[in-house]
Amino acid sequence: MRTFIFACIHNAGRSQMSAAFFNQLSDPQLARAISAGTQPAEHVHPVVVDAMREEGIDLSSAKPQKLTAALAQNAEMLITMGCGDECPYVPGLRRDDWPLPDPKGQGIEAVRRTRDEIKERVLRLLVQEQLSRNAALA
Repeated sequence: MRTFIFACIHNAGRSQMSAAFFNQLSDPQLARAISAGTQPAEHVHPVVVDAMREEGIDLSSAKPQKLTAALAQNAEMLITMGCGDECPYVPGLRRDDWPLPDPKGQGIEAVRRTRDEIKERVLRLLVQEQLSRNAALA
């Protein structure tokens, strides 16, 4: 089982959406995603919950969690969300950075644009890593 970590500072928006799309669109026999943050918030941003609900994904019970060494122990890749110097770093993991706007304080239209870009990036990652549910079609 390959594990991918999506991480940002508060684990309340971008990383939650990324992991949710990854887990929905990947082959669950091959890979899974987790999301985490360096300074986890109390809850996922409500506007993010609303935007993801439009995609058929319920994040209402998702809880932000801290990125720890134990959490990252068996992961293969860390994808950060454009948080600059505050982005987490885990030695030994392949890393990519997706410079995406933070949905905190944004309206639904802005969050939808970020959500849609995240979905496209996740789809490209799944094809690149040969982890798509529809790998035979990719």
